[in-house]
Amino acid sequence: MKRLLIGILVTCSLVGCGISQQQEVQMGQEYAQQINAQLPIIQDPELNRYVNVLGDSIAGLTKRKDLDWHFFIVDSKEVNAFAVPGGFVYINRGLIERADKMDEVAGVLGHEIGHVVRRHTVKQMEKEQGANVGITLACILTGVCNSGIANAAINIAGGAVFARFSRQDEAEADQEGFNNVVRAGISPEGMVTMFQKLLEERKTRPAGVEAWFLTHPLEEDRIAAIQARINQLPPATLASLATDTRNFHIFKARLQSLPPSPPPRQLQ
Repeated sequence: MKRLLIGILVTCSLVGCGISQQQEVQMGQEYAQQINAQLPIIQDPELNRYVNVLGDSIAGLTKRKDLDWHFFIVDSKEVNAFAVPGGFVYINRGLIERADKMDEVAGVLGHEIGHVVRRHTVKQMEKEQGANVGITLACILTGVCNSGIANAAINIAGGAVFARFSRQDEAEADQEGFNNVVRAGISPEGMVTMFQKLLEERKTRPAGVEAWFLTHPLEEDRIAAIQARINQLPPATLASLATDTRNFHIFKARLQSLPPSPPPRQLQ
């Protein structure tokens, strides 16, 4: 293993290197382990079953359906969601509680799945200097680095520092998210209504959605772009797509019955 890692370091430092899917999954597993240890992840089996069934119904139809997808609910009142390379998706309780319909939560999941499908985080890493990528891979694959790598990956709002995507990345994730939910038989109108809610809340109570806007550049033009794509769908097709379900409201009621979310804490 040490010889392999030395080879990775040398190769990356000299010519740069791409990150394979196997390496992406290994990194994602390590990040997820650190995130789950430091963020308050909801452990309720019924809640986890619902979000994983919904997430799998979307991710399982993408071109990266071969990934072992995992979906988690962070017990945080902050509005946020983020994805970790390799198929690990996190959505905050605060965001779910602001949703009125199933398609709004599905739209957020579809968007985050889109980041993984497009390998946005991986491409960011590949753009860094080869030596830096090699060192990161060595740290993750061997576990010899201290917990600083986890602290760099996570913030107290339940988001990921490495997930601050460009506007182009966000637009691509919107496009993927649109295609993802439609493919799964879910209306993309939930993407529009959820984004509109977040923009409105930013005007009236900006602190409540600060984490989302920190990691997700969002303006009216993105909403208009999604709406334009919706307008291109045949009316019969749009009418056939699911917008809400009874199970979603059972899920949301169970979530809201939990004790209040703990206050954000500083990472150790």
